[in-house]
Amino acid sequence: QVQLVESGGGLVQPGGSLRLSCAASGSIFSIYAMGWYRQAPGKQRELVAAITSGGSTNYADSVKGRFTISRDNAKNTVYLQMNTLKPEDTAVYHCHTEGRNSNYVNFGSWGQGTQVTVSS
Repeated sequence: QVQLVESGGGLVQPGGSLRLSCAASGSIFSIYAMGWYRQAPGKQRELVAAITSGGSTNYADSVKGRFTISRDNAKNTVYLQMNTLKPEDTAVYHCHTEGRNSNYVNFGSWGQGTQVTVSS
């Protein structure tokens, strides 16, 4: 099994910054992609940003220029630096990874989620 542990959420004022972290552990052979999704109350879960093992990134239009995703392959950890936060960024942020476990079976795992609240 692969476990994801997220950290870094919280309450911040509009215009502020937060940094989310997500560390993957367990029976991991390799990780292809890591990413962040978010789900606001009454809305569907949406992709925020993703990054491949080679460093290619993809962002939702709503966060381009404000959020930056990065990863440390040696630590199986992905980060999301969120700047210039807006109230509409308020949501539960979930980490997601795809890879191959030590039995060479593909997997996809979700983190438990971390709350980000942007409010004055």
